[in-house]
Amino acid sequence: MAENEIKSVGVFIDGGYYAKVDAALKKELSKNINLKGLLDFVQEYICKMDGLRKDKLSITESHYYRGRYRVNDASNKHLLFEERKFEDTLIENDVVFHYKHLREVNDHGRTTVIEKGIDTWFALDTYEMAQYRDFDYTVMISGDADHEMLARKLRALKTHVILLTWDPDNSGSTSRFLREEVCTHIDLNKLTAADAALLQKLCRQA
Repeated sequence: MAENEIKSVGVFIDGGYYAKVDAALKKELSKNINLKGLLDFVQEYICKMDGLRKDKLSITESHYYRGRYRVNDASNKHLLFEERKFEDTLIENDVVFHYKHLREVNDHGRTTVIEKGIDTWFALDTYEMAQYRDFDYTVMISGDADHEMLARKLRALKTHVILLTWDPDNSGSTSRFLREEVCTHIDLNKLTAADAALLQKLCRQA
């Protein structure tokens, strides 16, 4: 690496997966994810992994993808305050958020929430940005088996593909096939179990 070269990192967050992790942390430990702590950890982990100085590695882009209710539905469900509060956190950490509307379908008295197209959007954007931004490292925060082929395609771009997962309630929510396709798998279950200080860094009290 040239003396003045700064390596770049693109971070892509599957919002549905992130929400599941956050809910599990709240249920199990009465904690929530500290987004700043998580992004700082990603940078520190890569630096340690590849022997880089912190000033030689930069998270140049971070993106978050999620379905959400239309404003009237969110208001009726008393979700607006929490949504805005979380968006403030994304903005404060320079994370670009991407939303599609959720739909509710009533089938014989049972309501089903449909989140359509988010995984495809996540995959297309991640691949396109990794290709045109030429990230040295592409980090996916997800556990979805549907992203297996995305990971394979990303590796073909010669970007170092990192999968970051966390399963606080041991629900087995990470696809084995996805883990096998990436270059590096960061398993926060194992790391936080061995390091209580890391858990405190990554979380805040709920």
